[in-house]
Amino acid sequence: MKLPFSPPVKNEKIRFLIEKMKMLEIKEKDLKEKFIRASGHGGQKINKTSTCVYVKHIPTGIEVKCQQTRSQALNRFLARRLLIEKIEENLLGNKSSAERLKQKIRKQKLKRKKRARQKLKIKKF
Repeated sequence: MKLPFSPPVKNEKIRFLIEKMKMLEIKEKDLKEKFIRASGHGGQKINKTSTCVYVKHIPTGIEVKCQQTRSQALNRFLARRLLIEKIEENLLGNKSSAERLKQKIRKQKLKRKKRARQKLKIKKF
């Protein structure tokens, strides 16, 4: 499977994306892609170019919108990567790496909070 674009990304990352798409049986023809004018700083330039990418996987109905960079090609790559993560999470029931990181930080904060309470020995009156 070859992607219909060549983003400013290393070939290794593109190959990894293609392999992941094959593994999850995601085909390019199953993706609906739109380009939207991005919002944010940039003035006249931002009003003329459509750098925000919207990708929808038709069989599952999962949608992703990406406007992380000013490059449309790079946003296309990133949108596909986000879409694959969401589909993988949906199909396999795995928590995404971002969700795992949030859980880890939440646990760390709880530990800190507990230690601080013990240190101060807060007494209720």
